Amino acid sequence: MPTDIFPTPPVEAPPSSKLAIVAALAANLAIAVIKFVAAAFTGSSAMLAEGIHSVVDTANEWLLLLGLRKSQRPAHAGRPFGYGRELYFWSFVVAICIFAIGGGISIYEGIEHLRHPTPLGDPTWNYVVLGLAFLFDGASFLVARRTFNEQRAGRPFWTTFRESKDPSIFVVLFEDAADLLGLLVAFLGVFLSHQLHNPRLDGAASLLIGVILLVVAGLLLRENRSLLLGEPAGTDLLGQITAHARADAAVVAVAEPLSSYLSPHEILLVLRVEFVPRLAATELTQAVERLRTSIQQQFPDIRHVFIQPAFLQNA
Repeated sequence: MPTDIFPTPPVEAPPSSKLAIVAALAANLAIAVIKFVAAAFTGSSAMLAEGIHSVVDTANEWLLLLGLRKSQRPAHAGRPFGYGRELYFWSFVVAICIFAIGGGISIYEGIEHLRHPTPLGDPTWNYVVLGLAFLFDGASFLVARRTFNEQRAGRPFWTTFRESKDPSIFVVLFEDAADLLGLLVAFLGVFLSHQLHNPRLDGAASLLIGVILLVVAGLLLRENRSLLLGEPAGTDLLGQITAHARADAAVVAVAEPLSSYLSPHEILLVLRVEFVPRLAATELTQAVERLRTSIQQQFPDIRHVFIQPAFLQNA
């Protein structure tokens, strides 16, 4: 008799996640405006690429906020498990935007500037804008890093990234890191172009910014695709759930749990359990309900539990 908890309230996004996204959106919107102004005055291809990069990032933060809002809609008969994966879908769209728009246009601008180099104007605008942009992006990056470090809890960076189920945190972190690295490349492109009187170096900087965006987008696409397809819960968590179930007096054996993340803090769990033989129907119902309730109390992220009584010869 499979059993599941009745419709549960939507999972609210942690305030820190929204704060990191809003901080990045405000920073990128301001930076995009001043970058385009600087590009218009100086004719810098790298600065134009950076302006495009900031516009894409601004749109991306808005899409992440949209995904957070849509993912928190309550479940109903047409969507019994809610809309948690909306966040994963929109995060995947963000990664595509970084790849196709940010990286693609930056590379196109770089190639065009290499083919048809034009002398740059007064670089003062570029240096002022790059300095301001670095301050804005740096502040946004610090907010995103602090939020990500709260999730890390002392674990290695790449381990936390691979195991993270909350793209609203790591997408912003990677975007801000790409922003800062791109600003350094743009500065070198402008500086060396003027010092060496070679405008092609500015185009080469634009190409390098595009490559940086493609690499970041590739990492995000891979991780978000995995989340969108439904990653299982971690082996440690599943092991704890199995041990918890086996500790129940009415349980004889437990098969390996089946699970899937529906949102960063919402897991669907299917548990095949062999109960003590010759339990009356009422006793079996009580045992199933007791086990379901205790699992959800012990592990708050397990929002949907299906317990299937079964005969497990090899469990």
